[in-house]
Amino acid sequence: MSMEVVNTVGRRKAAVARVYVKPGNGTITINKKPIEVYFPLEIFQFVVKQPLAVLNVAENYDVNINLDGGGIHGQAEAARLGIARALCEIDAEYRPILKKNGFLTRDPREVERKKPGQPGARRKFQFSKR
Repeated sequence: MSMEVVNTVGRRKAAVARVYVKPGNGTITINKKPIEVYFPLEIFQFVVKQPLAVLNVAENYDVNINLDGGGIHGQAEAARLGIARALCEIDAEYRPILKKNGFLTRDPREVERKKPGQPGARRKFQFSKR
């Protein structure tokens, strides 16, 4: 097992998470703030911690995350992907478990572009027959 800092990147929609994982005692820091400050809502803390929780290794690693872009939900899921990828690099045996839980899949859904002659991507202006 490497004692070095493992660094990976996770993305979701417009959010980018640069994740640094090193052996430690389970502190998670996001943009130099504790996770409880950055994500006050329990659900997003839960999402970020999922890969660690599934493997029961939450107490073994310190995670430092740089989050940029996107909204709160995209950022949480980007962080989750980054952590999952880092854990795979640390120990290849984690891979099947993380894969089974779907933490290694980059969510490919992106915002569809707005088209000319209509107010949104799919929405049309109100049609008046006469």
